[in-house]
Amino acid sequence: MCDYSLHSVLSRPAHVGDQLTIRDFGTGTRGFAAAEDSSVAVCLRPGTELSFQRNVSYGKIGAFFPKNLEIASQTALFRHINVDCSHTHHDALEFPNGEVVLLTYLTEGQIATVLQLPADPVSAPVSDRNLVTA
Repeated sequence: MCDYSLHSVLSRPAHVGDQLTIRDFGTGTRGFAAAEDSSVAVCLRPGTELSFQRNVSYGKIGAFFPKNLEIASQTALFRHINVDCSHTHHDALEFPNGEVVLLTYLTEGQIATVLQLPADPVSAPVSDRNLVTA
């Protein structure tokens, strides 16, 4: 799923092995762009595992936050936060040290590889022997 401000941008789901680049889509948010077309947002599902080429750099957008910060990690899990607030950013990365950073704060140009997608929930098959009847 992509953040609310990327709904008007052409998008596709992430696949294992994708090389993704942090990009400003001109919609008020940054997100992952496809390697084959930088105008295509790549949407991740919560639980997707990522590996960056370098330690992750981030900073809030705007003149009041000119300094970028760095997290001493190259791996992260994609998460959704603030899901009860409809008009706020939800896409975030959780790092091994427990720090959570909104995806829109990541510095442009960073490259990440999709290592693993979350498992799809699977329902157990129901057989006649497992049915409970009153």
